[in-house]
Amino acid sequence: MKIVDIESWNRKEHFEFFSGMESPYFGFTTEVDCTKAYDKAKENGYSFFAYYFHKSMVAINTVDELKLRIDDGKVIQFDTVHAGSTIGRPDGTFGFSFTHFSEDFETFNAELQEEIKGVHNSTGLRLSNERLGKDHIRHTTIPWNSFSAILHPTNFNTGESIPKIAFGRFSSRDGKKFLPVSIEAHHGLADGIHLAKYVEEFQRQLDQ
Repeated sequence: MKIVDIESWNRKEHFEFFSGMESPYFGFTTEVDCTKAYDKAKENGYSFFAYYFHKSMVAINTVDELKLRIDDGKVIQFDTVHAGSTIGRPDGTFGFSFTHFSEDFETFNAELQEEIKGVHNSTGLRLSNERLGKDHIRHTTIPWNSFSAILHPTNFNTGESIPKIAFGRFSSRDGKKFLPVSIEAHHGLADGIHLAKYVEEFQRQLDQ
């Protein structure tokens, strides 16, 4: 982790401008081709969700701007960020999970499956924002529908700076599968080019 020197930062004016807004988040919704990843997951008996979730985290950790956070008025950059996600329960509620990032899928998936069990064996939200800390990315999944837009609840305060990613149900067209992806970030920390870099790397990971 390092502290960014705001005074010499080439984003100083961008940061100050957008940080003065009550709603500094921006983002977009797009699709990625998940055909190869889906086939690979099924060939190996993996959960498709776990497989693409890991690919998303690999992509996130290649973009430094998505590892920036605001903490007590300072801008810090984490070396690695981890995976926070909502996990649904059979009763229709959900709980929060936290999975440490690993480049190795098997390692990541083993902890994720334990987290899923933990959510299923609990009630309520399970984890608070205070326990999660800031070194993670917030994920949610809408497995029932594809979508072309999504609205997140947001706590409008100057310390809120964790990016949000949402996945939907994949749709099939022309023999291919397409996964909807929404990404939002604090505009004082990241621009469209940085979100686009994530999507580009996410697609590359899914195609491997």
